[in-house]
Amino acid sequence: MSSPQKRKRAKRESRLDRLLEMPREITSNEPKITVIGFGQMLIENYKAILEYQEFYIRISTHIGILNINGFSMNLKEMTTDDLLITGKIESIDFESITD
Repeated sequence: MSSPQKRKRAKRESRLDRLLEMPREITSNEPKITVIGFGQMLIENYKAILEYQEFYIRISTHIGILNINGFSMNLKEMTTDDLLITGKIESIDFESITD
């Protein structure tokens, strides 16, 4: 498929998403990150867990790598799409992918 055809198809899908009022995180691969205080973090649309330690977690997403630092961190709940992290979260860092 040539580049103009891809753009037309993406534009058409985008119009349909807007018409149906679909949330962007559902229709794209972009992660949605919800932080609740300093003790919980929900990550939706993640790809893989790269590293997991009690004080450091690295998560791969479709647009980059998410680094989470803290203490007593646990992967509380995991599904194929969502990840719930608990513990004392001190910092969040994002490494974007450049093409």
